[in-house]
Amino acid sequence: MIAVIQCKDQVGLVATISNVLAAEQLNITSLREHVDPIENRFFIRIEVDKEVPKAMLEAKLRSLLPPEAIVAVNPRTEKKIIVLVTREYHCLSDILVRHHFKTLGASVQHVIGNYPMLEDICQRFEVPFSHISHQDLPKEVFEQKIMDVLLNHQPDYIVLAKFMRILSPSFVTAFSSHIINIHHSFLPAFAGANPYRQAFERGVKLIGATAHFVTDQLDEGPIIAQQIIPVTHSFTAADMVKAGKEIETSVLARALRLVFDDRVLVYKNKTVVFE
Repeated sequence: MIAVIQCKDQVGLVATISNVLAAEQLNITSLREHVDPIENRFFIRIEVDKEVPKAMLEAKLRSLLPPEAIVAVNPRTEKKIIVLVTREYHCLSDILVRHHFKTLGASVQHVIGNYPMLEDICQRFEVPFSHISHQDLPKEVFEQKIMDVLLNHQPDYIVLAKFMRILSPSFVTAFSSHIINIHHSFLPAFAGANPYRQAFERGVKLIGATAHFVTDQLDEGPIIAQQIIPVTHSFTAADMVKAGKEIETSVLARALRLVFDDRVLVYKNKTVVFE
């Protein structure tokens, strides 16, 4: 099992945590820690060799850590995810292939699309698909229909695999720090719509992709993973879109692997990533 903890920093935290684990006869097989001296914040991820009751271990750790410590003890089980899509297939298809061959680190429970064209590929991988159109519906009704599917499955995470709709603050708040988006630019550059067109018009020599947690502020959530590739003056906007799809797929896959393996800790609008 894996324990991830963040709290105010103080002397002896690693020893305190280790003693609790040793008292439960748990052997540490991996340990990564980080201290942010500016925030005076301590972060740690620990893997141990066997399972014990989650609630019991969390309670024991909290009782000895600084007040308001965030403690999560997670069994080594697959996360459950729901994927939201629009029309583009490249990120979804990569997720479905990894799911099929059990290399995703999670189980795809359902795919929801606001257009129907990606239902076919879901059927090929025997993953349920729901078409929930946003057209001719008030936003709150559209989101409630999505919410009904989500509540039925109780996913650990929601993945926006090129889901080209802006979610309302109330929807985002309901799944805070559990919605992962792939944005087709190297944020904070070219946030919002049509980033490849923006990059083309600016004449940049690098384009990128960013996987981040979704917040109320468009494309400004805590960043999980990023990647860039070079482009030249010969690239059209369409060329940039084509090249960008490759890194979008790669960055999203990397971000999901890190999140599903409990390697990403969020504090304020930043992340600590134990790769």
